[in-house]
Amino acid sequence: MASVDSTGSGVSGRLRSGDLLHAGLVVALLLGVWSVGGLEVSTGKVSSIEAMNGSTVLLPCTYSSCIGIKNLFFSWRYNDNGTMLTLCQAVIPIEGVEPRVAVYQERVEFVGSSKSNNISILLWNITFEDEGDYICFARNPKEKNRNHSAVFTLIVVDQMKEVDNTLTTIIVSVLGGVIGLVIFVMVIKALVVHFLLKDDEKNKECLVSSSGNDNTENGLSGAKADNKGTPKA
Repeated sequence: MASVDSTGSGVSGRLRSGDLLHAGLVVALLLGVWSVGGLEVSTGKVSSIEAMNGSTVLLPCTYSSCIGIKNLFFSWRYNDNGTMLTLCQAVIPIEGVEPRVAVYQERVEFVGSSKSNNISILLWNITFEDEGDYICFARNPKEKNRNHSAVFTLIVVDQMKEVDNTLTTIIVSVLGGVIGLVIFVMVIKALVVHFLLKDDEKNKECLVSSSGNDNTENGLSGAKADNKGTPKA
């Protein structure tokens, strides 16, 4: 009986270990799917921009979620030397429904659309005081309030920097010269081939005419000479 109990406890222990292993794999898979399909916001490939004082700039931001959204909360905030100022915020009930955006600062305009997952804003008539970091934030209750944020940096300048196009001009000039040289060589080659073909044709004509003259002199092409009658005795 003791041996049977020992074997039975060993089997049950192995079963429990197998169940724990399977449960761990399931949890890992679920976490993998969660991380892949989780909410993300992005300000694009460029995370900063230089703009002239007094101009209007677009602060871009888009969101994505493979799981989908429901009552997605988003906001734009400005980091004013450590103090976070809310520029605007809203809730998107479901995909495709435009939100009612609350704007808290002047010169801020919401220009996004939930149909394109866009929550961008415009900042009008910027000043040097507007320079700094702008945070685009989103939270999705459908993903147990998973949230994500992205930072966009605005740099305000008196005038835009002039781009030095010297290197570009040199490269374009060199390429133009190379292309022109190739075209010139091709034209010269075509002319040479053309004249060589003409010379070959002339040489062939000369050979044919000279061959005809030789045959005539030898009496090979004269029918009258061949058909002369036998002189009478």
